[in-house]
Amino acid sequence: MSVLDAAGERSHLLLGGIRLFNGATALLVPELVVRRLGADPDASPSAVYPLRMFGVRTVVLGAELLLGAPETRRRSLELGVLVHASDTASVALGGLRGQLPPRTAALLTGVSTLNTALAVLGTRAARRSRPRWRLRS
Repeated sequence: MSVLDAAGERSHLLLGGIRLFNGATALLVPELVVRRLGADPDASPSAVYPLRMFGVRTVVLGAELLLGAPETRRRSLELGVLVHASDTASVALGGLRGQLPPRTAALLTGVSTLNTALAVLGTRAARRSRPRWRLRS
């Protein structure tokens, strides 16, 4: 088994932990996250609401990876490729447009890229381990 295969077999654990941490932070202390994004939550209280929505989504996805049955984990990993790739593109674009502080944009782009890579590795591993049915001849 290669290093990538071994990483893929465990990627759901790391990605699930990252999702739970980020989701719980956005859900429970969104004002802190807004400040880290370079905004003032008192001046822009509307920024808090979408972060809570992001938090709920992210906690559910993390829980699926850590607690779900193998088929649930596989589906969550597959959806995670799309979710995290779009997160990566969004934050990178926000950084390029000057909508985020440069350091914050770089950090979030890195985290989202890592999450995308973990979802890809996990999806590959899940597909390899899925039982294949054959018709007897």
